[in-house]
Amino acid sequence: MSNSHMNDSHMSEEPKYSVQAPPTGGAVHFGNAGWEKLLRFAQLLESQGQVQGLVGPREMDKLWDRHLLNSTALLDFLPFGAELIDVGAGAGFPGIVIAAVRPDMQLYLVEPMERRVKWLEMVKAELNLSNVEIKRGRAEELSGKLASEFVTARAVAALRKLVPWTLPLVKSGGSLLALKGARAEEEIKAAHTQLRKYRAAWVDVHEVSIWGAVEGTRVVEIKKK
Repeated sequence: MSNSHMNDSHMSEEPKYSVQAPPTGGAVHFGNAGWEKLLRFAQLLESQGQVQGLVGPREMDKLWDRHLLNSTALLDFLPFGAELIDVGAGAGFPGIVIAAVRPDMQLYLVEPMERRVKWLEMVKAELNLSNVEIKRGRAEELSGKLASEFVTARAVAALRKLVPWTLPLVKSGGSLLALKGARAEEEIKAAHTQLRKYRAAWVDVHEVSIWGAVEGTRVVEIKKK
């Protein structure tokens, strides 16, 4: 009886999680090469992402909806051959995802944490992403050294903090594209002073439906003067 209790106790401590399956039709939607890279990225996240603290076990059952496919919400904002700086690249959302399905683009992934930089370098090599350059550092340290027509950030900070970090990296006439949720309008109001200071021409909130995902997301587009 005692042994049985111990075994039950041990079993209850086993980590239990399910990994969300990819949607069907990905090869048709993204192309074979891009889809294969996304599938491989998902495998890397499942096998190593949790160990490295990049994706929590409770996120794995939403891996495609909340992370991989959510990152594709930016694709329609990015013209052919565009350059993109992804600030706070972290686990690779959205930068690695975009690079995988858009080989025409050049991406700069900015990340200050060494272990995450090592992860991104490994993923870049595994997926053979020749269109990716990884830069270790904070966005504010790169002002005057790196600039692009498009800059993005996902789950980095509220806009009042994000704008001073990112808009200096946006070229004149370019855009900051921030993946945001239900409080986007509140964040815009709270960032009024920063938006004026860092030369925002206008701000728009786009409701974006996402192929293959249960729900869409919101993209805040800030155009720079």
